[in-house]
Amino acid sequence: MSLDDPAFTPVRAKLDRDGRLIAADQALLDLNARAGGALGHVLAVPPLVTLARLALRLAIRVSRNVVVADGGADLDLRVGAEPTPSSAEPDGIDLTITGWRPRPSWQPPAVDEACSADFLRSAADWLWETDSALSLTFLSANAAATGDLPSGALLGQPLTRLFALAEDDVGAFPILHGLALQRRFDDQPATVRDTGQAVLLSASPRRDASGGFIGFIGAAHIVDPAIPVRPKDPAAIAGDAVMDSVANAFAARLDQTLRAPLDRIIANADSIHAQSEGPLRQDYAEYAADIASAGRHLMGLVDDLVDLQAIERPDFVVAQDAIDLADVARRAAGLLNIRASSARVRIDKPAFGEMLPATGEFRRALQVLVNLIANAVRYSPIDGMVWIRAERDGNIAAIIVADQGKGIASTDQERIFGKFARVDQNEAGGSGLGLYIARRLARAMGGDVTVDSAPGQGARFVFSLPLRGMERLS
Repeated sequence: MSLDDPAFTPVRAKLDRDGRLIAADQALLDLNARAGGALGHVLAVPPLVTLARLALRLAIRVSRNVVVADGGADLDLRVGAEPTPSSAEPDGIDLTITGWRPRPSWQPPAVDEACSADFLRSAADWLWETDSALSLTFLSANAAATGDLPSGALLGQPLTRLFALAEDDVGAFPILHGLALQRRFDDQPATVRDTGQAVLLSASPRRDASGGFIGFIGAAHIVDPAIPVRPKDPAAIAGDAVMDSVANAFAARLDQTLRAPLDRIIANADSIHAQSEGPLRQDYAEYAADIASAGRHLMGLVDDLVDLQAIERPDFVVAQDAIDLADVARRAAGLLNIRASSARVRIDKPAFGEMLPATGEFRRALQVLVNLIANAVRYSPIDGMVWIRAERDGNIAAIIVADQGKGIASTDQERIFGKFARVDQNEAGGSGLGLYIARRLARAMGGDVTVDSAPGQGARFVFSLPLRGMERLS
């Protein structure tokens, strides 16, 4: 053991106020040189510079454990950064590094290249790849024959622009399981939108150097309708049951696994954006707003996945309570007031005191109306209006949500209630599950969600439930 070994002997350095390295022990000089730095220049080890600048800004000593890259390995360091004592303003930072310990850097797990190649060279009729958001990044040349568009024109488009996805023979979407668990999936039924050709999709996950999920490498197998589908053997059925069990367990743990971290991310990003701890550069504040927005989008996807798993369980039931549907509509509109104001859209809701007795579950009815009103706000023009009206028709109680958006063609009005379906796949929006879930919930309560629209004339969604006598509301 050498007395100069940085694992046992503190390594010291001095930086000026701008992060330039003024002096350092040999171990740090060598590390800085390997990173491309030199004396008199800004220290070339970013985590150390960041810590030094933090200590200078706060005017206190700051200690942190940091990991820095050093060639093919990483270093675990315990770093203390302290403003240089002086009679006036500190003129630099003193660094003290202890516990200098190398550790192997992360390496992706070994991949059986032969198996991977066999997958890609399997009986696939053509190949495709996507990024983590399921946007197409590659289509094999023979995929150009699948429709009117050349394969290159589809790059950057959502996978669902090329394929209309369908349930498999047990009512599941294998691609959803694969995306949620970031794992391989097989036998996802689909049709090519431009030709109606039936295909089966399979894919393996793509990963970056750090092991992060970055998309799928997939294959398409053309289905010949003249050839009957071979029934699955008992082992395959058992495998499906295991996958369903995994999917249900995944959905059950979404709240504790994802919701709490997302809540913290959103709250902290909102706090940074509001500059509640002090002024920030404007671009940093805007980055924080983008992070909060992305967090809310992910939170919405979590909600949709949880709801999707719930409503498709065979034992899913809803309460049959006495509710005031007009009051539910007012509450839903209130929840969306801030979003509507930000979009410069006004919401005209039922007047206070107006009642519409119905039978249903309050929480689920609120969920349906929040979805319908949120869609109306999203697709309304600036300075537009969303109207919410309560009506009775015989033994039916109905809430009408109407907007001034671009409208929906008659050919799309049934399709938008399908899973992952959206009118315009290139337009910003949700997961494509909202209307599917809303209609399933409405029908579970004995009602329905329907739409009446035309291009250029806005959309009019009607949420109906069984009417209930006024005396049962008390």
